[in-house]
Amino acid sequence: MSITVRPAEHRGAVNTGWLNAKHSFSFGEYYDPAHMGFGNLRVINEDRIEPARGFGTHGHKDMEIVTYIISGALEHKDSMGNGSVIRSGDVQRMSAGTGVRHSEFNHSADELTHLLQIWILPEAGSIAPGWEEKTFSADDKHNRLKLIASRDAREGSLKIHQSLDLYASVLDENTQLTHTLADGHIGWLQIVRGELSVNGQLLKSGDGAAIEGVSALTIIAADETEFLLFDMV
Repeated sequence: MSITVRPAEHRGAVNTGWLNAKHSFSFGEYYDPAHMGFGNLRVINEDRIEPARGFGTHGHKDMEIVTYIISGALEHKDSMGNGSVIRSGDVQRMSAGTGVRHSEFNHSADELTHLLQIWILPEAGSIAPGWEEKTFSADDKHNRLKLIASRDAREGSLKIHQSLDLYASVLDENTQLTHTLADGHIGWLQIVRGELSVNGQLLKSGDGAAIEGVSALTIIAADETEFLLFDMV
């Protein structure tokens, strides 16, 4: 039974001038054999992208890619013919499956784009590529765990091809939530901003926590706090 903190300052760091990125797990040129992922989570990257800059067209395969916009705007185009601009509160899911090419750019000429990009290993390879976007407002997430992605797309969540529930929440100071993990399930909690305690363990902005062998979570916000919670097998 454990809650193991992944401190924000211990993450991998990349700064190219136009991209300032923090990697919770090994990614690209950042390699740490002790942090190759957790469960079916493979990537949690916190990216800050300078105005009018971004990632040119590149390919992905056999990965569920979830983009969570914290602030700013991101323009997306892909080989499936999709194109959109997503903003704070928007969440995008792209199933790479047999193969997808896409580009991602900061849509603004003068504002930074701040986001989390999450990669989840799919339950099977070579599925048909897919794409989906939904908006989850601050009210949707206010003082509750709002389901934003799930295997069965229940409660209006995005559909992902893996047995994983992804929740988002924005808590007022001193607000308390509880969550039960089913037998055999593990969890990951990622702080977007603010500070909270989970079962007495303090986490601050950018921290993550691997949760194993714990059936009940008590989450208390130390100040206004936004976070994601992954519940997975």
